[in-house]
Amino acid sequence: MAPEGGVRTGSAPNFCPPVEEGVVFTFSDENGDLVNLEFLGLVLIDEARSGFFFPVTDDAPATSSGEVVVLEVTDLDEEGQPDSFELVDDDAIAQTAWDAFKEATRDLYEFE
Repeated sequence: MAPEGGVRTGSAPNFCPPVEEGVVFTFSDENGDLVNLEFLGLVLIDEARSGFFFPVTDDAPATSSGEVVVLEVTDLDEEGQPDSFELVDDDAIAQTAWDAFKEATRDLYEFE
């Protein structure tokens, strides 16, 4: 849950939280199927940006909990905001990003 009167904030300078809790984006997967993902935030590591998302379904609505998907920002718009994402396919990069996300959000989420 978000703190009273606002959006969650991270505890690390390399974490960019969502501007609003429960924001859901629709992406196309590798098969062309549409997938709804709740945006949990970005972690910046060197020049790389990793986005963290929660798959939203009828059984797992936004702001609930479950498996998290790590996507790499592959393009920025003219304002420097993430414009496109790809699934992180390198396990070492995904693990480094996941560890940074867990550290930055340790006061916000419970991790198993």
